[in-house]
Amino acid sequence: MSFHLRKAVSSDVPALNALIHHSVRRLQREDYTPAQIEGALQSVFGVDTALVTDGTYFVVEKPGTIVACGGWSKRKTLFGGDNWTAREDVYLDPAQDAAKIRAFFVHPDWVRQGIGTLLLTACEDAALQEGFTRFEMGATLTGIPLYRAHGYLEAERMAVPLANGEHLPIVRMVKKV
Repeated sequence: MSFHLRKAVSSDVPALNALIHHSVRRLQREDYTPAQIEGALQSVFGVDTALVTDGTYFVVEKPGTIVACGGWSKRKTLFGGDNWTAREDVYLDPAQDAAKIRAFFVHPDWVRQGIGTLLLTACEDAALQEGFTRFEMGATLTGIPLYRAHGYLEAERMAVPLANGEHLPIVRMVKKV
């Protein structure tokens, strides 16, 4: 089946948030506890509408349905949706800073079909066109195999504090082209 990649628009946000919740609850349960998942959905995971506004967030559709989303950013925030309180919306300098690869989520029924690679390639290509030559991300444990397969290296393990008192392990990963 062929998929269609396009930039996200503001009217997609409700569907994207629903997709993110469904994806996280199903695909991340092997790597995180139920309390970590629910805490992350409350305080970290969700759409970052700055990415939509900047035109750097993508959706992947099959006819009539959004099956995945992901993007990149020219802002300092490494991870987190609109509900994440540690946001840093300062713009990055492509000559000195790494573009941020952000918020990849795939519907559980559509995993292992090349969608993550499609999104990652689109994000890297767009960031390269903006002058970035380095990339970094705050990867979930679930996403690490995809990013490793595309040349990302682990730089730092982090424990992100969640609103419910839990901590979410994520890994800062980097890549230079």
